[in-house]
Amino acid sequence: MRLSLLQLPLALMLISGGAYAQQDSAQAIEKARAAIRLMDNGEPEKSIPLLEEAIKLDPKTLDWPYEMAYAYYQMKNYDKSLDILKKLARRDDTNDRVYQLLGNSYDMLGKREKAIETYEKGLKMFPTAGNLYLERGVVEILAKDYNKALAYFEAGIKAAPMFASNYYWAAKIFCNNTQEEVWGMIYGEIFLNLERNTRRTQEISKALYLTYKSEVKLDGDSAGVSFSKNNTINLRYDPKDGPEALAEQLKKIRLPYGTGIYEPNLGIAVVGEKIINLESLNRIRSKFLEAYQQKFRSMSTVPVVVFDYQQQVKDAGLLEPYNYWILGYGEEQEFTNWRAANEDLFKRFLEWVKDHRLKMDEQNQFYRTRY
Repeated sequence: MRLSLLQLPLALMLISGGAYAQQDSAQAIEKARAAIRLMDNGEPEKSIPLLEEAIKLDPKTLDWPYEMAYAYYQMKNYDKSLDILKKLARRDDTNDRVYQLLGNSYDMLGKREKAIETYEKGLKMFPTAGNLYLERGVVEILAKDYNKALAYFEAGIKAAPMFASNYYWAAKIFCNNTQEEVWGMIYGEIFLNLERNTRRTQEISKALYLTYKSEVKLDGDSAGVSFSKNNTINLRYDPKDGPEALAEQLKKIRLPYGTGIYEPNLGIAVVGEKIINLESLNRIRSKFLEAYQQKFRSMSTVPVVVFDYQQQVKDAGLLEPYNYWILGYGEEQEFTNWRAANEDLFKRFLEWVKDHRLKMDEQNQFYRTRY
């Protein structure tokens, strides 16, 4: 993943680089932008002459040779990409993107150890580069060492809390390759808030829904939830006993944070449901949030940012469309039907969420080892 120069306003680029105020530098930016458009349209070979002109016009800027290396990478000419990137890596103004593409080029040439060495060197130079943790973790995914991959993805989550891809991979591993789905549920929902309307968001939305389906067991008056291999919570509710009976059962449960808060909340929330679908999950998630805020949030000095964000959504009167939006790709027809019947509500949610995105920083973030 890379930040395209097409996304940067020309005025900002002129200001940010001093020399960009010169006419030649402005022309270089326009030629580079045209080259990037060609790359994005699947014509990297046509971008090379434009990038060569940009470099002649503005030889000091690292971005133009970097884009040329990326063009050769797209053309699968990895040796040529390496030639350019190795020079850029020695420059004083080098950056994490150079090391990312350099490592990727080694990897595509089958030089796995050189790729690893490159990513590790990049991480020493740029310890908050979420993209380098991502690449390092993907190497371990390909080797099927999921524990080691998770260590890199979660380190990346800690170092760069707004970088979405590490949450994506952590959620996939926890939901699909472990019995610790609780962490996948939280990482996955954070990811869906950070990255929207992509193939990956459809995949994670469906994964969260299917995890609910597989890990919540409903049998008459019995409700069971299991999101951790070490703990399965079974609660039996008789309406004659009232909610106090559930509270008494929970008093006997002493578990770590993930399963000590997530599973008890969910266990309470699913009681009384007969089926798992989007409608029931909206009720379950709403009850879960209420129980968490009333009884459990004060128990932890480290709040879960996504649950606090859910409370913001609820305060805006938009928790129902949010829940359908998060899980909708798990049951697309049901979501389509609900949306058609609630068009104004869903439109209001989409407008609200544009200006109220989930935001995280070093103090306000979520990673598993904090809990």
